[in-house]
Amino acid sequence: MSDILESVDPASSTATNVFSCVLQAWQAHESELRGYLMHRLGDRYLTDDLLQDAFLRAMRQGEGFCAINQPRAWLFQVARNLLVDRARLQKPEVAVDDDLVDEQDERPPVEALDGCLARNLAEMAAEDRDVIEQCDLQGVRQQVFAETHGLSLAAVKSRLLRARQRLRDNLVRNCQVRFDETGHVCCHVPRDTPH
Repeated sequence: MSDILESVDPASSTATNVFSCVLQAWQAHESELRGYLMHRLGDRYLTDDLLQDAFLRAMRQGEGFCAINQPRAWLFQVARNLLVDRARLQKPEVAVDDDLVDEQDERPPVEALDGCLARNLAEMAAEDRDVIEQCDLQGVRQQVFAETHGLSLAAVKSRLLRARQRLRDNLVRNCQVRFDETGHVCCHVPRDTPH
């Protein structure tokens, strides 16, 4: 707060006017602001920190603060903004149960397929591998793929559908991938050695 007060020349009538204007508004609304912040934060020290920040912002307004028609509304808006800024910066901490940590060590079946997927993609025809890698793995839009390869959109859709089916068949055959009733990977037998 001292840097703000040092920047105000007490000999200047404008500075005295600004300072008294801010002090008058602050004295009128500080207890109400404190109650508002304390209710939302539940912490006296955080409340004091945010109150100080609000006071400093009022001082930084200089002559502009004295021109504000509703200083109470302005101070409350600053307080709300400070609360929002603090909430954005705050990282919530959640205690993790030991049982959950053990469960998370196991990768979901679809994530555990990365080695099998890479091997099977490498063995596919270049045309199939290219369309799957670009459209499914890299996120290239099918229309863009069609334009860059001189194909129609219908041809790309058809090519991608056939390539996906061949990849699925290879994953079932080579990695014993199984799908649940909704078509999602439920399990597979990973192989450490290529087939």
